[in-house]
Amino acid sequence: MVTRTSFLASFLIAVVVAIVVYTSAAENSLVDSDLRIIFATEDTNSTSSIINNHALYHGSLIPLQLSDIVGFFCAALGLIIAAGGGIGGGGILVPIYILILGFLPKHAIPLSNVTVLGGAVASTLQNMRKRHPTADRPLIDWDLIVAMEPPTVAGALIGANLNKILPEAVIAVMLSLLLSFTAYATLKKARIMHQKETEKMRKSQAVGTLNEYLLLHDNPPIEHEESVCLVSNNTSSIHHCHQPIHFEQDCESEDERSIEDDLPEFGDPITLSYITEEERHPKARNVILIFVMFSVVLIINILKGGGGFQSPVGISCGSSSFWCAQGLILVWIFFISWRGRRFLLKDTDRKIEAGYIYLDEDVMWDKKSTIRYPLISTLAGCFAGMFGIGGGIIKGPLMLAMGIHPAVASATSSCMILFTSFTATTTFSVYGLMIPDYAIACSILGFGATYLGQTFMSSIIANSNRNSYIAFSIGMVVLLSAILMTLEFVLQLASGEKEEVGGICGNHVNEHPS
Repeated sequence: MVTRTSFLASFLIAVVVAIVVYTSAAENSLVDSDLRIIFATEDTNSTSSIINNHALYHGSLIPLQLSDIVGFFCAALGLIIAAGGGIGGGGILVPIYILILGFLPKHAIPLSNVTVLGGAVASTLQNMRKRHPTADRPLIDWDLIVAMEPPTVAGALIGANLNKILPEAVIAVMLSLLLSFTAYATLKKARIMHQKETEKMRKSQAVGTLNEYLLLHDNPPIEHEESVCLVSNNTSSIHHCHQPIHFEQDCESEDERSIEDDLPEFGDPITLSYITEEERHPKARNVILIFVMFSVVLIINILKGGGGFQSPVGISCGSSSFWCAQGLILVWIFFISWRGRRFLLKDTDRKIEAGYIYLDEDVMWDKKSTIRYPLISTLAGCFAGMFGIGGGIIKGPLMLAMGIHPAVASATSSCMILFTSFTATTTFSVYGLMIPDYAIACSILGFGATYLGQTFMSSIIANSNRNSYIAFSIGMVVLLSAILMTLEFVLQLASGEKEEVGGICGNHVNEHPS
């Protein structure tokens, strides 16, 4: 079964991340022993928490301090809320790790990434067992992943490098503006979806009430699409209408109509049956393509090394070989993206020839959409790597704007976050920016809180039959992220702390006490 392939891919990624974090810990252990002596006498290089007004000395995670308990609790709440929208919650985690746990931004962002990674593993394990709400196929759309994830990863690698060299003020201002705009657009979309759901429920309830009336008067009940005429204000009689009322169509705007008219009336029924059967399971071709891409990226990333991780093949950080390896990663990713684009265009041609009927929320990939959305995904990935927000906080709202079903957008976004946060986490690890003991704790926290949040949201949707709650969850998380990130930046300015702008090859492990 192909779902086993997805499970195996998720498990292997989790194992590899644990190995990378452990390797990073081993590389930094010699440095850490010296740092304990340095920070015992120098308090000026440590950061302070708004919970504990003294310098934090994280020689190890245990014993837990008050700031650790409060910080992890707040992070868990944020992750539970974010899990419903499948957008990771990195925009909430970064301010919490800075303001409460007392980490510097250069360490808070990597810890946010590894937390989001743990949550993405939990979401993917849950969602890969679920089915599409209106079609017999998996909830996770692997066509969307093939189109959007490779360019997102390329952007994440670029963003992780920019995070090393850009001033914190620039990063904070850019992120606050981006999240504010995204929150406004997403909440507006969620409100429209909620209104449509309410109207649909109202009409369904009206039909049910009318059926009860007809049954009481020994008349046959009507169906949704039968002729219905409501009782007028001046009479209690029920008139027959000549034009049927199609309630499903009334709930949709003209720009959301099915593209059935654009497809041929008669196709190839045999090919169509093959296509329908193929869609019942994740396409092994897509899963293998993405997994192979990430395997190569991981291998090259480790071989080239970084500021806090010595290359096993002797590549010096900043050398021509180092930058050639960086370029090779990007070339490889864009090659995979090109191959994925060809797959999608070929599938579209095959479906059209067979007479396949797309759903309103489906994307019919053409030459324009296979370029436009990957370009936007590249930008989303850049923000993910630069800000430590997992990418889903951009791609989740993007998929809603594309007309994707909220449940599909949430599940697919979570799966893409798995790969994006994995790439950023390994990059931060080889650069020596990961605090090992906290990284392990944060990944476990992310897994548990996200699993709980996913279960809670699934229960709410099942009882209310409102998918707009997913969109509201996305919008609220983005808005909360914008507020917290802005607050963190203002407090940083008020404190008068001087930031350090490092280079690509700078080892920043000594920015935080070990």
